[in-house]
Amino acid sequence: MSGPYDDDRSGRTPPTLSHPPSGTYGNPTLDEPATRPNTRETLEPQNTGHSRPSDELYLPAPSVEPGKEHANAPIVQAGSVTGKSLTLVISIMCFLACLTAGAVYLINQSANAWLRDISTEVTVQVEPSDDANQTEQTVKKVVDLLVVQPGVLDVRILDARESARLLEPWLGASKELANLPIPRLIAIELDRNVEPNFTSLNKVLQEQFPTATLDDHRHWQNQIRTVTRSFAIGGIAILLLVGAATTAIIVSATRSAMASNREIVEVLHFVGATDRFIAREFEKHFLTLGIRAGVVGAFFAMAVFFLMPSLMELLAGGTVTLAEFKRLVGTGVLDAPGYLLLALVVVVIAALCMLTSRFGVFRILTSQN
Repeated sequence: MSGPYDDDRSGRTPPTLSHPPSGTYGNPTLDEPATRPNTRETLEPQNTGHSRPSDELYLPAPSVEPGKEHANAPIVQAGSVTGKSLTLVISIMCFLACLTAGAVYLINQSANAWLRDISTEVTVQVEPSDDANQTEQTVKKVVDLLVVQPGVLDVRILDARESARLLEPWLGASKELANLPIPRLIAIELDRNVEPNFTSLNKVLQEQFPTATLDDHRHWQNQIRTVTRSFAIGGIAILLLVGAATTAIIVSATRSAMASNREIVEVLHFVGATDRFIAREFEKHFLTLGIRAGVVGAFFAMAVFFLMPSLMELLAGGTVTLAEFKRLVGTGVLDAPGYLLLALVVVVIAALCMLTSRFGVFRILTSQN
C-alpha cells in the first residue's frame, strides 16, 4: 500500500526540509546554510497542500543566565513588612527620642553655665542700720578685709539701685524700693585655681563685723544640681520607654515578615541556607528601615530646636517670657555636640531595629526547628 507521497499515485514530491533532522547540525549538505541550536530559523513555505504548525513553535526560549534575573533581588521584600506604616512609627519614636535627648542636653548645658558662674562668685551681705553713714563705713571696712584674702580676685560693691533691681522679679518695679532698708551686697570674684576657705572667712567676718554674712551660694548650687538630675532622670525614663516601644514594634513586624515570607524561608532551608544567613537578610532590611526612619525623625527634631526661640517668642507674645526661657535652657538652639547627640540617637535606633529583628528571627527559627 503506497503512502501519500508516492510519486506514481499522487503526483507530488515530498517537501524539502528547511533544516536537517536532529543530530545533523554542522553538516551543511543541503542548499540551506547550516543551522545551530537556539537560533531562529525561517521556514520557506512549500506548496505541499498540507498545513503545518506555526513557526512560533520552533522558536527557542530566550537564553538567560541561571540566577541572573534574581541576582540583586532581596529575600525580604520591602512591601512585606508594611513598609510605610512601620517607617512612620519608627520616625515618630526617633523624633520623640531626639526631642527628649536634646531638651535634657540644653538644660544640662544651662545648669553647668549657672554652676560655673555661681562657683566663681560669692556674696557678702551687710545688714542696714539706722545710720546710713555707719552702714557705708562698715561696707568699706568689709571690702578692705576681703581684698587681702587669698583666692579673691576682685571685690565690687552693689549700690542701692542694683540691690533693688535684684528684688524686682519678686516685688515688681517700684520707685519705693530705693527707700526701703535693703541690705548692702558685696560681690566677690574668686580665683578658680585657688579656692578660699569659706568657713574661716565667714568666721572672721562674724567676729569683726556681726552684721556681715557670707553667702557662698552652695544652697543654690545644690538646688540646681537637684533640678538638673531630676530632668536627666526623667529624660532617661522617657528614652527607655521609647526604646521599649520601638522594640515591641520591631518584634511584631519581624513576626509579620516571617509569616509573610514563610514559603521563601522554607525554600531557603531546603536548598541549605543556615539560620544565620536568613537572619542576616532580615536584619539588613530592618537596619535600612531604622536608618531611614531615624534620619527623618532627627531632621524634624533639629527643625524644632532651630525654630524654638522664634516659636517661644511668638507664643509668649512678650520679651519677659522669652528672657526667662533663655535663663532656663539658654538660647534653645543646639550646638555641634548637641547635633552629634541627635545623630547618636539615630544610630541607637537603627542598631535597636537591627538587633531586635536578628534575635527575633533566631527565636522564631529555633522554635520551628
